[in-house]
Amino acid sequence: MTELPASRHALTATAEAAGLRLDKFLSTQLPDISRSRLRALIEAGCVSLEGATLGEPSHRVKPGATYAVVVPPAEPALPSAESIPLTIVFEDAHVIVVDKPAGLVVHPAAGHASGTLVNALIAHCGDSLSGIGGVKRPGIVHRLDKDTSGLLVVAKNDAAHKSLSEQFAAHGRDGRLHRAYLAIVWGLPKPKAGRIEAALGRKPANRTRMAVMRREEVGRHSVTHYEVMAGLPKGEVTPPASLVRCTLETGRTHQVRVHMAHIGHPLLGDAIYGAGFLSSVRKLNPQAREALAALGRQALHAAELSFEHPKSAKNMKFSSKLPDDMDRLLTALARGIA
Repeated sequence: MTELPASRHALTATAEAAGLRLDKFLSTQLPDISRSRLRALIEAGCVSLEGATLGEPSHRVKPGATYAVVVPPAEPALPSAESIPLTIVFEDAHVIVVDKPAGLVVHPAAGHASGTLVNALIAHCGDSLSGIGGVKRPGIVHRLDKDTSGLLVVAKNDAAHKSLSEQFAAHGRDGRLHRAYLAIVWGLPKPKAGRIEAALGRKPANRTRMAVMRREEVGRHSVTHYEVMAGLPKGEVTPPASLVRCTLETGRTHQVRVHMAHIGHPLLGDAIYGAGFLSSVRKLNPQAREALAALGRQALHAAELSFEHPKSAKNMKFSSKLPDDMDRLLTALARGIA
């Protein structure tokens, strides 16, 4: 891997820039570098004025002054590169969209220091990762649970990371971002289309588990829109299961799983939020019981993803069909009850 030299910039402040904070002024001149990264560069002594190092991001810019900025090359990524097969849906110099299989952890963490999507992307992208916050790493702007399959977009440089982070922070309110999931849930939700608004937070007794909070101030505002695509099997008045499409107005941890359980229709295979429905398995036909046992995870797939491309501003739209394990369960459920 070739070691790249530091880039150097000489930026002269105009009269319009007078009085701006130094980090804000630099962000207007170097739009491909995030403001947080520029603050870190200032604090690291990489910005100077007439040979004098400036260490405060709050320094006020003087009109006519020329500021020298040295941007070091991105450091090697801390997680190791690992050759893990990936399904690449789209890739260019700015973003990469992958169709994540169930069972793949997105980011290294306690208990998963290797074998993650990040490890795989470091190996796949190589030198095309130009550095997120000064490190050659993929920019993770959203995540899928280990056992949730489907579409996920990752930034390859600072500017793309900044744009995508803003889009995910807006949760689609500005029309740039769209996400939809397909879920197989117990029973038939009524009405067949609706809006679930319930604040979510971590359970005090089990921090790995999310729950609907009784008071808005102790949870994070969360909204899911759902639509029943089909009762399973079709034509049954009280089908044992349904295929549901969920679109997100917010993107909280375990949101679809908790919200669907909250209205009494948890996902099939969800050992955490659907444990109370284990007895419902006997209502399924033998093929469906076998397919559910083979699934071994919550029946949830990130099927639709669209966003504004961080460089071209073009609307990027992607879809992913159900993976084989969920498709087999869906087919078996459609055959009828036991």
